[in-house]
Amino acid sequence: MTPRAGAGAMMGAMDSYPVEALLAGCSPAMAAVAEELRALVRRVVPDAIERVRPRWQLIGYDVPLGRRTRYFAWIWPQVEHVHLGFEYGAFMLDPDRLLDGAGVTKRVRWLTFLPGQAVDDERLAPLLKDAVRVATMTRGERLLSVLDRDAAP
Repeated sequence: MTPRAGAGAMMGAMDSYPVEALLAGCSPAMAAVAEELRALVRRVVPDAIERVRPRWQLIGYDVPLGRRTRYFAWIWPQVEHVHLGFEYGAFMLDPDRLLDGAGVTKRVRWLTFLPGQAVDDERLAPLLKDAVRVATMTRGERLLSVLDRDAAP
């Protein structure tokens, strides 16, 4: 099988796996948190493309870039919590140091939500917008943005 055929087969699997099927395997409390986060992503990034990534058991979000898309965020429900993660989180602006993952991963960052924990739009919307901004950059632009950020007084 060629890589292109494999990618197409995976895309088909993602397109055909409904979010409801993924969340059906979660506790009602975790599914409720995931649904709140899904609603937030839809409000903040209405053109985001939502797809289940069955291998990872998460809901992934892509942003359109012309005829292509770029993966920028995910919602990952687990038994004890739900993560809202950002593919290029290490390059995002995070002045309040809300994102976890520094020292654990090179690129991704995330937030963790427990059952009943509030999903604060005012706090999270800027992070989602910045995740899109960073995801739409070229690799070189992302690296330069970190150099510029680190060089700032």
